[in-house]
Amino acid sequence: MIRNLAGDTRAFTSNVFLVDGETTALVDAGANFDVVPKVREVTDSLDAVYLTHTHPDHIGNVDAVREAFDVQTWGYDTGNLAVDRRIDDGERVQIGDDVFEAVHTPGHKDDHLCFFSRGSGVCFAGDLVFANGGFGRTDLPEGDRGALVESIDRLREVVGDDLTELHAGHGPSVTTRPSEDLDLAAKAARTR
Repeated sequence: MIRNLAGDTRAFTSNVFLVDGETTALVDAGANFDVVPKVREVTDSLDAVYLTHTHPDHIGNVDAVREAFDVQTWGYDTGNLAVDRRIDDGERVQIGDDVFEAVHTPGHKDDHLCFFSRGSGVCFAGDLVFANGGFGRTDLPEGDRGALVESIDRLREVVGDDLTELHAGHGPSVTTRPSEDLDLAAKAARTR
């Protein structure tokens, strides 16, 4: 089961997805709210924290989560103190009961990853794309519109016709025809 622990939070934070199963994990840690008691409402232990990227709104709670659950964080850039273990492009990781492929998708930030499970059709898209054709900012350090467009195209190629759920770093998840939202983001990123 995938739960957004930040869904009712009124603070500047990313979504924080708790996925339970064989490997109980968080996808992103959020910021500016105490996520630890929200995790404890569901489970007493975590096996891993997977980071889509290291912007402060996605990693602000990393230290508290590490301390509370004695858990390591996984991400692309081990040069960042929030990342304990590196995930390479194309590497497969267990999240919940499914195996996810890490897809390096720079453009919003150089260390950005999306996670896609071909078996379940679930994609954790971080800040690459959002519902209704939204896409990540490129006006921050390391932002690059051309790279973002290439990354959206790459993700579209990776997910193909298998995408069933898109869980973004901000805003609602898309569980009805998520490929349409991904296609809209690809078009919008080229024109805005």
